[in-house]
Amino acid sequence: MKEIYIIRHGETELNRQGIVQGRGVNSDLNDTGRAQAAAFYNRYKNIKFDKIYTSELKRTHQTVNSFIELGLPWQKLAGLDELAWGIWEGKPNTEEARTAFREVTEMWQGGNYEVGFEGGESPNQVKARLLEALEVITNNTDEELVLVCMHGRAMRLLLCLLLERPMSDMGDFPHQNTTLYRMSYEKGKFNVIDFNNTDHLKDLKDTSEED
Repeated sequence: MKEIYIIRHGETELNRQGIVQGRGVNSDLNDTGRAQAAAFYNRYKNIKFDKIYTSELKRTHQTVNSFIELGLPWQKLAGLDELAWGIWEGKPNTEEARTAFREVTEMWQGGNYEVGFEGGESPNQVKARLLEALEVITNNTDEELVLVCMHGRAMRLLLCLLLERPMSDMGDFPHQNTTLYRMSYEKGKFNVIDFNNTDHLKDLKDTSEED
């Protein structure tokens, strides 16, 4: 059996400002994101991960950097990158943007997975590269305990694939920064062990309240 810890990256300043940030924006964690990453590390630092996988975007590297600094094997997979939002990358959260996103996500919820913004990606395009990344992760049978750090929309699409649910269910998976989904993988089937676990962020909140 293999266990896979899947987390979203920590907060970036663009996250905080509500600015669209996909595969085409390679932003850094902000102070909150670094604190979230530290809180996750403090909670799970004694887990003996065999391998770390991240996307190619630095906000995922920075989130799990404390684990990487332990000397754990680390591999970047482009298949784990965030969905590309095309012409909306780096744009502010205006009423026009909200309307455009609402229209596209409604089409996705209706089962149209070919739709994407100009210059961006559709869910089907992301699915294709997620499956390539997943093949790498699952084929390494000597890695029994794996940590994966990726992105909100791509993570929700991946969870749909792992649980054999339609991608229109992507909205059923909460995706707070550094939230954890822990999965088991045995005989070709995935099951949920932890769903949207943010207990480490409670530690962070308790610490901030004490300061």
